Amino acid sequence: MSGKALLSRPGVGFTASVAQSCDLRFSRIAVDRPTLIVIDWGTKILQAPAGRWSIDGGEAVAIAGGQTFDVTNRLSPRGRYGARWLVWDPSVLADFERGVEGATLTDVAALGPLDVGFAAAVDRAIEAIGEPERVPEAVARHRLTEVLVWLSLQGVRFSSAESLSFSARVRRLIEGAADARWTAAEVARRLAVSEATLRRRLSAEGTSLGDLLVDVRMAQGLLLLQSTDFPVNRVALEVGYESASRFAIRFRARFGFPPTAIRGHARDGVERAALLSVAG
Repeated sequence: MSGKALLSRPGVGFTASVAQSCDLRFSRIAVDRPTLIVIDWGTKILQAPAGRWSIDGGEAVAIAGGQTFDVTNRLSPRGRYGARWLVWDPSVLADFERGVEGATLTDVAALGPLDVGFAAAVDRAIEAIGEPERVPEAVARHRLTEVLVWLSLQGVRFSSAESLSFSARVRRLIEGAADARWTAAEVARRLAVSEATLRRRLSAEGTSLGDLLVDVRMAQGLLLLQSTDFPVNRVALEVGYESASRFAIRFRARFGFPPTAIRGHARDGVERAALLSVAG
């Protein structure tokens, strides 16, 4: 697959095909669900307290959910970065998990170059998510399960069980509608707690509703910039900002560079050279 795409199919999974036009580093990127990333061009570097992983073009990496990384995406010698993400619906993971035994992945597994059959299975799974009219749901679920079988043959098995922190539950709620006008009262109602309890529990985890709301919106904005050709004002609207300039200010504050940098539109050579250092 080439180009950009951002596709979701309820009951099956989610996929994104992302691209960048310059080297960039992103701090504190949350990976909430079990994910497979195939690097088509360039290099992805993941860094966390548990270790550092470098994945080159033609290779893949499996990531257990519930982790946060500093991420660097570097261009290939030909000036390209491209990657494809595959995320399973929890019900697909649960169905597969019932039929296999063994330890589950808790952090990261660098898979190296994919076998031809494995790579073809990934292509079929992505196609199934993107073509619901042509691929029946049962077949689509089977295709995503086939990728899980290939992973298991390499000793990688994802867990369908989730033990979410309170802040992760709030994040998951916001992710479902990042453009909504979330208030403390509405979030508390959805989670069946009082507003005071909401504030207290988030504070105990070192965050706040405002911080989570901005972080989720910026993360989704980043993904849209990488996986679509939407103009910045459209991206801003998609994640709840009526003003593109306000979105851009928030984005720069979060990542250290403007939204246009994702597509290689840094304003000058000095800014472009600084992009890898400002994010931490």
